[in-house]
Amino acid sequence: MTPTETAAALKQPVGDLGMQFMLDPLTREAGKALGLRGRPLYYCGRGGALGDVSAEQVIAAFGFFAPDVVREHWEAGSAVMPASAVARAYAGMCNDWGRRNLDGKPGMQRTVELLARVVESAEPTGLALFVGWRSMPLPDDLPGRLAQLINVMREHRGAAHVAAVAAVGLAPLPAIMAGSYGAASAKFAQWPEPFPDPEPYRDAWQQAEDLTSGAAATPYAVLTEAERVELVELLTTLHAGVLVLPRP
Repeated sequence: MTPTETAAALKQPVGDLGMQFMLDPLTREAGKALGLRGRPLYYCGRGGALGDVSAEQVIAAFGFFAPDVVREHWEAGSAVMPASAVARAYAGMCNDWGRRNLDGKPGMQRTVELLARVVESAEPTGLALFVGWRSMPLPDDLPGRLAQLINVMREHRGAAHVAAVAAVGLAPLPAIMAGSYGAASAKFAQWPEPFPDPEPYRDAWQQAEDLTSGAAATPYAVLTEAERVELVELLTTLHAGVLVLPRP
């Protein structure tokens, strides 16, 4: 199994598992306890890994969200508490999700060992949000640590995709429309309608997707072929054994 095949096989398991803590009702409840409801928790929780930066820096790192919406919720959340503190709390919510949902799953220690090597070896250039999350302290317990490592790798592919879309000259909204979820993703990212016809952007989006796949593959080169096969088996089994809430 090559690094490219590994990244392709793990795209859905890592993507699904990495975002589960964000969708969990208990995460929303924890946010409310901090005075952060809904989107301010999401934007400051994810983006606060960059530090207490400007809204424009968060807009650039997120890539695909309507700028005015990001600015509104970033500023609203930052008014409650510093975004860097929200990010630390959000990482804790990720850890707690892991403790609730991953504890006792088979092969956890080995999965953490392999995934940690992948995370540590990843080239950081141009991937600001990934670097921010990779820099967040990891807990000592296995389920909490694994949940956070999976999210870090989800941020790796996401940041690579933002860079790839920019590299082929696509603006965010046309890129969303040409992608897998189209209008549903555009609505989630709170872009105003009417949305553009995706057809003129399909070829450029595919170029960006190919670039993303190449970038997503490179960290897995640190593993041997046998270890890549093992990691795919472990994370695929984990994905199948966890109740996965659907994307919004």
